[in-house]
This record gives sequence, structure tokens and C-alpha cells, in this order.
Amino acid sequence: MKQLITTFVLLLAVAPLFSNNIDKIQFHAVEHASFIIQKDGLTIYVDPVGQIKNYQAYPAPQLILITHAHGDHFDKNLLEKIKTDKTIIIAPKSVTDQLGYGKTVSNGQTVSVSGITIDAIPMYNTTKERLMFHPKGAGNGYVLTIGNERVYISGDTEYIPEMRALKNIDYAFICMNLPYTMAVEQAASAVLDFKPKHVYPYHYRSKDGFSDIEKFKKLVSVDPHIDVIFLKWY
Repeated sequence: MKQLITTFVLLLAVAPLFSNNIDKIQFHAVEHASFIIQKDGLTIYVDPVGQIKNYQAYPAPQLILITHAHGDHFDKNLLEKIKTDKTIIIAPKSVTDQLGYGKTVSNGQTVSVSGITIDAIPMYNTTKERLMFHPKGAGNGYVLTIGNERVYISGDTEYIPEMRALKNIDYAFICMNLPYTMAVEQAASAVLDFKPKHVYPYHYRSKDGFSDIEKFKKLVSVDPHIDVIFLKWY
């Protein structure tokens, strides 16, 4: 009997540890720009592309976010396979026009879905020779407020004023691949401006290989309050 009581007390002591782990927001890299967010039973797919087998280990999504219509962010055939009748798809007009369904959200708009707030913010190129890649207004970056945590998803963008002006970001996913988005140095400069608590380099396969994410981490490390985290994207 004494042993049973001791075991019960130990289980009570350990239980909060398991509870905290379950409640903690989780990010799962799929590939390049595709990843999954999980929190409190909510599953969000971000820019899902690739093979369906890469998603079969995860629950069906209540929400899918698509930043823009490029093929490394948007795959209509895959969407048809992974969505359910209850899945809500949030995307810019360039995507919903092709799908024929989904909720169209534009830069500057805010929507609430499944208890989270989604702010659509600009993503675009500013360098003259890159303007054709991502014109302003064609795609969305997103800031998600999930509980009391805020997640920034850059989409494909350069280090634009709208990114630098962000506040109170807990987790940031930052692209860095030339010639399509921005250089490592530019990405680091933007991050040092808006100071997220945790930053995840993603979308860093470039035309000539992979961006130097170790250099990015070193540049950002001048601010000890920003934690750079590497996920396995490739």
C-alpha cells in the first residue's frame, strides 16, 4: 500500500511536465517552405507541397495557410488530397482564383479561425532586378496569434519595412535565398530590428545551392535574446 501511494504521488508530480509538453507549440519542418504547426489539438499546414506521404504522420489540418501561388508554396493536387470538408484554407486571391474555393485574404486584413487570429501582411521584393519575382500585393506573409503566442511566417520577401516594424513576435520563420528573396545578411538585419524570441531559417535553398544559415546564426547572435533554431528542411 505504501508503495502504491508513493507511486501515485510521483505521478502527480510528473503530470505537469507532460501537460506542459502537450500544450507547447510545436513546429515540424516538411521541406523548403512547407511546415506544420501544432498547438492544443490544432493542426495548421503552411504552404504544403510535395509528396502526400510527408503529411501522413500528422492529423488532418483544421487550417491551411498559403502565402502565394508559386509551385514551391502551392500545390493544388496535394491540397485536394490532404484537406477535409472541415479544413479552412486561407490564401491570397492569386491562389483562391486557381482553386475555386478557400477564403481570400489580402495584405492588411485580419481574420479569426479556430480560435486564432491571422494577420495578412505584405511580402514582396524591393530590389529592382528582383521585382518580377514577388510583386507587392500578390502574396501574404502571416502573423498568427495562437493563445498568447505570436508566429510570423515571412513567405517570399525581402527585408521590407513591414517586417522590420513587427512587434512582440515569439517565433519567426525567415526566408533567405537569392535571387528570389534576400541574402543572409539582409535577413539577419531584419531579425535584429524586430527581435523575435525564436527564429527559424527556412526557404534557404537558392539558385546556386544553400544559403549559409550558420553565418545567419552568427550575425544574429549579437543579440543574446534571440534564439536561432535549425530544423531539418532538406
